[in-house]
Amino acid sequence: MTIQITIIKIEGYGPWTLKLGSDREAQLQIFQAKLYCDLQKMFSKRDAIIYFNRFDELIGITNGLSLEDHLSIEREINHLHKDLNISMSIGTGTTPLDANIAAYYSRKNNNLLNKSRLIYVNDQVHSLYSNSNKLSLGMFAQIIHLDIDNSTKVSNILSPYEITTRIMKIFSSLIELFIEQKSMTFFLGGDNFMVISNTVTKNKVSLIISKIYESQNIKLNCGIGVARTGRKAVQAATEALDTIRNLRDQGKIQHIFEIKWI
Repeated sequence: MTIQITIIKIEGYGPWTLKLGSDREAQLQIFQAKLYCDLQKMFSKRDAIIYFNRFDELIGITNGLSLEDHLSIEREINHLHKDLNISMSIGTGTTPLDANIAAYYSRKNNNLLNKSRLIYVNDQVHSLYSNSNKLSLGMFAQIIHLDIDNSTKVSNILSPYEITTRIMKIFSSLIELFIEQKSMTFFLGGDNFMVISNTVTKNKVSLIISKIYESQNIKLNCGIGVARTGRKAVQAATEALDTIRNLRDQGKIQHIFEIKWI
């Protein structure tokens, strides 16, 4: 089974920002927030979900989104933001990292879907669709939603910025540990992280959170969700994380819980 990843990138972002002059920072922050909001709405409406990679680039889990879906989103976003060009590179793979690399090479090799649109695909993506409207079968997404166990205790000891430095150290460690599993980790804000994981077993997750505890003295709770699409997998992972909290309230301590919707 495979996963489909789409890399969404603002084209010519650097030169465009320079046109705004030196007093541009607030304008850029407002624009980036609005663009993210618009894109997240468009993708989530189609049962996908996106994350910031950099502020000029986002990564989406786009299982089930056809080539026509991508073209439709590109048209919608270009209509809203007429002064910028948005490109999308689509890739598939058995692991999230492999799908990400396939998407990267679609763009690097200039494999445009057509010359008038900035949508990059390769032959493998083309073969998944007998026509532009048919959703691909045989895909699934495994998502790991992590948060800090009893984070209130930590926040009572440290100031907000000290907490941030601690969170970033954990984030850095999670990136390194999960990239070894060909998985991709994103920081969601607060004390939450989300990993596009697909081939990571519960035993491997247990080993990773044990390493975090050994190095950072921080316990992590981990909800694992598996579903056909990105948005549904995220929903299952968050429901699994909520289950861990509910069990804790009942005096039952469990740091990993999995929900499968396939």
